[in-house]
Amino acid sequence: MTTGFLGLGVMGQPMARNLARAGTDLIVWNRSPSSLDALAADGAVVADSPAAVFAAASTVIMMLANDRVTDSVLDGCDVAGRVVVNMGTAAPSYSAGLAARITAAGGDYVEAPVSGSRGPAAAGQLVVMLAGDDAAVSRVAPLLKPMCSSVVRCGPVPGALRMKLAVNTFLISMVTGLAEAFHFADRHGLDREVLLAALDAGPMASAVSGVKGRKLADRDFEVQAAARDVLYNAELIVQAGVESPLLAVCRELFAETVAAGHGEEDMAAVVRAFEARSR
Repeated sequence: MTTGFLGLGVMGQPMARNLARAGTDLIVWNRSPSSLDALAADGAVVADSPAAVFAAASTVIMMLANDRVTDSVLDGCDVAGRVVVNMGTAAPSYSAGLAARITAAGGDYVEAPVSGSRGPAAAGQLVVMLAGDDAAVSRVAPLLKPMCSSVVRCGPVPGALRMKLAVNTFLISMVTGLAEAFHFADRHGLDREVLLAALDAGPMASAVSGVKGRKLADRDFEVQAAARDVLYNAELIVQAGVESPLLAVCRELFAETVAAGHGEEDMAAVVRAFEARSR
């Protein structure tokens, strides 16, 4: 059975490559052709349009930037008889509406947002949250194994996206707090390496603090999770109708980071917003 993959960006390309390398019969499409060569080298078929992917595949995975892009990509595609797996992040209300549209057109819809950045995506260590019809979810879950270390079932749509936003509430506030700690250390002349060692030795140490702390210590903002995408997630959380004062502050800081031209850098670059405020 052929699987389609739409969207080969920062996260999508390593995810799709893991599928191809695992032997999945894969057909791919991306708006920018620069990401396609690596997939072709891994054995994937390159399609010239999203419609061609849907014509060839029984299951189509989407890792697209937002709801506007998703609507544009799906325009003119025949989803009847296909399982559409949305691994991107969108507002839960949008996803619920998309599920209704795809079901009405004769397809099945599964939400499958992920927790993790480019590093875990390349290593096949993402956490995937699944929501949708039980039969469709059970069909999709084995297909996703080359991309993830864990699959968490979240009930009906939009349960997975709500769960993703809950996870990101913790993630975004944690990384923003870590950046603030490094900014505090810098302003008081403390050694970043000593700070990192203290954090790594203590009860707050985690995979996230280790990776992002190393980036902050080295001033290495090569993208793993783009500040622009984190701002998008923070906006979804704040707009979800639940009191989120910490995320409201984080959203402001990431908005300042993006406005200053650092949207394509890693989310650790939010430290630049602290630095700009301290001038």
